[in-house]
Amino acid sequence: MDMPVRRSITMDWDNFHPARTQGLTHDFVDHPLLAPDELAQLGKRCRGTTRWFSFNNQATPGSNFDEVGKLFPNNRSIVDSIHDISNAKAWVLLRHIQADPVYRTLIDEAMDPVRDRLEAIDPGMYYRAGWIFVASPHTVTPYHIDRNNGLLLQVRGHKTLYVWDPDDEYVCSERARATFHARHDLALVQWREEFRERAHRYDLAPGTGAYIPMTSPHMVETLDESSITVSFTYSTDSTRRESMMHFAHELARRAHVTLPPVGSDPLSDSAAYALTALSVAVHGPGSHPPACPSLAHRTPYAVAD
Repeated sequence: MDMPVRRSITMDWDNFHPARTQGLTHDFVDHPLLAPDELAQLGKRCRGTTRWFSFNNQATPGSNFDEVGKLFPNNRSIVDSIHDISNAKAWVLLRHIQADPVYRTLIDEAMDPVRDRLEAIDPGMYYRAGWIFVASPHTVTPYHIDRNNGLLLQVRGHKTLYVWDPDDEYVCSERARATFHARHDLALVQWREEFRERAHRYDLAPGTGAYIPMTSPHMVETLDESSITVSFTYSTDSTRRESMMHFAHELARRAHVTLPPVGSDPLSDSAAYALTALSVAVHGPGSHPPACPSLAHRTPYAVAD
């Protein structure tokens, strides 16, 4: 009987910090669930759901990620795009793959071995999710931020990943982050070409990748070949607390109250967290979308919104 293959994600664990990006290596390149034919089958199972998203290769780094699918529609089907991704001139995302019983096992295979190492520094892992990106040559993932920490693994092709520090207010203001946490609104997360000079740049090849902290702005450009990438995201006690503090800041702004920046005043941070925690507890703002469901639901896997 063939023994199951044990795969790994490797980082510089001695220097890991949850708020700092760093490169990684992995051995998921030949994983059968990441082969194009299997991804096409997953695409078929995603049809008729919200678990896929696509746009064409006319999108730019500055395209609004919330609107890019409408502004630059991909007129080919998701399955056709995946089958012919080298020529499709398209970017395809298979979202929340943990909702698929087959692909939930991929998330466990990736995250279970690194959970203890991650939680030694950043405890309370929950809300795990997976995202698979299939991209044609010369496509762009527009500049944006996410609501969870993530491990991004390059599986096929080459691309350039730009990641900015999560507290770099020059490239993404605290207000932009608060608005995003409160309303999942990226309107204030705006690209400028000069930002490249401040980024951590990763030239990704199969078997490499990067850790991306929550709300670290990032942007990706594929090169001369098609690309397959998988990202495993998760929340922790600290990301939940930070999200709730940012949410409270947005509520305060609506009431014309300005609070000290998150992280600069322990008393203000505690009050902001308590405000959102109370609101979530009584099923008020923060307990339902557009706030991230992870604020209200400490489930092992993310909810497919």
